[in-house]
Amino acid sequence: MHYKVLGRRSGLRVSELALGAGNFGTGWGHGAERDESKRIFDGYLEAGGNFIDTANGYQAGQSEVILGELIAAERDRLVVASKYTMGTTPAAGVSHTGNNRKNMIRAVEESLKRLNTEHLDLFWAHISDGLTPMEEILRGFDDLVRSGKILYAGLSNFPAWRIARADLLAEVRGFAPIAAIQVEYSLAERSADRELLPMAEALGLAATLWSPLGGGFLTGKYRQGNENTRASKLGMLIHTENSARESRLIDTLLAVAAELGATPTHVAIAWLREKAKRSTTSLIPILGPRTREQLDGTLGALQLSLGSEHLARLDEVSAVTLGVPHEMIAGSAARYRGSETFDLPIIPVV
Repeated sequence: MHYKVLGRRSGLRVSELALGAGNFGTGWGHGAERDESKRIFDGYLEAGGNFIDTANGYQAGQSEVILGELIAAERDRLVVASKYTMGTTPAAGVSHTGNNRKNMIRAVEESLKRLNTEHLDLFWAHISDGLTPMEEILRGFDDLVRSGKILYAGLSNFPAWRIARADLLAEVRGFAPIAAIQVEYSLAERSADRELLPMAEALGLAATLWSPLGGGFLTGKYRQGNENTRASKLGMLIHTENSARESRLIDTLLAVAAELGATPTHVAIAWLREKAKRSTTSLIPILGPRTREQLDGTLGALQLSLGSEHLARLDEVSAVTLGVPHEMIAGSAARYRGSETFDLPIIPVV
């Protein structure tokens, strides 16, 4: 596995694939028991991975407890990230949820205890609550960095305009910078191409990409007519084949996989790796296996390379409309760039 720096705002070195620990534990009624979680953890480290992502609410706190046991002997070589915002259980009250400073401080202290560690390498606000001012979030992050309880801060599932404001506020106020964003991104979900990923490239923020297989949709196992699927059981965060677009996407993915003698899973992850190679900042898919076999099946993507023809087919079938003003800007490019030929900037302008 290759390594990269976590964006241009940090010198933190992380593996090109992160391990999501959302399936460590069974607090949600599904997931991996401790022994299976250890098999997943060991397999990821054997492959060269060092970047592990969890949250205080994953499996009602079990994920952090199990992960705390697993990282104990390897803590110094690992980059451990956790999140706060939504609480550990659905019954969490107003004092245990939200982006506010009160919840942030309480949550990080509880996460440190469950993980049995003195600091978090990366601490995320899990999702924008739409209420807490960005200044409050940044000041809380800055205090935690200065106290040594976290080393880096990031924003997960925030709109681009709030992240851009946070980036500027941190710079002008002298707060610890935002190092990275986290967003859903895959062949099945490319909305981040409109604002979030161009913003991350322009500002030098790393982007960690959750659900790189569309909740299992891109494995090709869950096609129309199959009622007994994970999607029907969970009912959220899972993509399904409910339109002609999804059908074309799965058909193309399966065809490319057959031509390459690979699995759809390998192709979907390999496409993200190629996307990362073309980016000027760090794009890091987060794998979320529930079994060691799923992890091993996913890691096979590290051995697969996609040619330009396959990339073009996958890019085209998965593309989303960019909308206003992006399509207008692209369509008017010749008019505002003039008639001369010139090279575009390698790093997008801010």
